[in-house]
Amino acid sequence: MKIAVMADVGRCDFKEDFIPKSESVIDLVRVACYIHQIPAAVEMIEYFHDLGYETSCNIMAVSQASHDQLDDALEMLGQSSVDVIYLVDSYGSLYPENAAKLAKKYLEVGEKYGKAVGFHAHNNQNLAFANTIETMSYGVSYLDATAMAMGRGAGNCAMELLLGFLKNPKYNLYSLLTFIENYMLPLKESGVVWGYDIQYMLTGQLNRHPREAMAFTAEERTDYCEFYKSLLDNF
Repeated sequence: MKIAVMADVGRCDFKEDFIPKSESVIDLVRVACYIHQIPAAVEMIEYFHDLGYETSCNIMAVSQASHDQLDDALEMLGQSSVDVIYLVDSYGSLYPENAAKLAKKYLEVGEKYGKAVGFHAHNNQNLAFANTIETMSYGVSYLDATAMAMGRGAGNCAMELLLGFLKNPKYNLYSLLTFIENYMLPLKESGVVWGYDIQYMLTGQLNRHPREAMAFTAEERTDYCEFYKSLLDNF
């Protein structure tokens, strides 16, 4: 098991916040950025690499990026010291066919430069698991998943689904179920809210950031029709 942390471009003082790997319990730093922030992300990646960390780069919101933008970004990352390049479905807007096409593009760069490729799904359209196993079938090897699909907004790929699909004896589903019973169910019962709901489906279908759906959830609203109309008015 390795410990990983996320460092967002522009949202952390990375030269102050990180100590050398030899003095740290952290193994891997995931640098998160938008497509226009790739040069800044590469600077961070090189800094963390020099400190001794493994690194990945999560390019967010690629569903809204142009082909040329993505090609340029992947080429820059391929030439960097990054270990893993992540395909991220930030808005939960991808379908398996889209996820497959993007995975092939990332894997071409990965093969060219000797990089591993990962996939990070969001479950806005109940497709996080389907998209994860689709990208895996083409060779994506870092698969993000969480217990009971816990994550921001609609959540991520459910680990219990993924481990059940992999059927690998080194993964113990019983241990995960024990963790869910002891920790995840009490979280749910305490009022922590995450997971698929109509408002997240709508932002996913419209390929939009879930911030409006998150506000809708926090306000405990159920007027889905009005919410949908407001999204279309601001489309």
